[in-house]
Amino acid sequence: MIPRGRLDLLAAVAVGGAAGAVVRTALERGWAPHDPAAWPWATFTANVAGALVLGVVAALSRKRARLLGPLAGTGFCGALTTFSTFNVEVIRLARADAGGLAVAYTVASVAAGLLAVAGGFRLVARRIG
Repeated sequence: MIPRGRLDLLAAVAVGGAAGAVVRTALERGWAPHDPAAWPWATFTANVAGALVLGVVAALSRKRARLLGPLAGTGFCGALTTFSTFNVEVIRLARADAGGLAVAYTVASVAAGLLAVAGGFRLVARRIG
């Protein structure tokens, strides 16, 4: 049984998750298939975009509706981004004798993700005060 007052939160996560999954699938189909020894652009783009959206959501959530975080943060960003696929792709790069690219992909993903979340947060935080 779902406690009263929680159904709206669960619905927000579900709707956001469905939207994030659709965007993720579109990205994968747009770039797939890719060479195991090539840069995994779909996952990189999804993870950096998700980090940017999460930064925006974090800034907006400080002053906005309580369902924004569950809808856009937990639901949408949770379904859009993928740490597990990122790990699999790093392993595939390493196994395809592209160890340097695997390291570059790891560093670039972490750096771009951190910059994106900080940039999204700062951009919105400045505008809303």
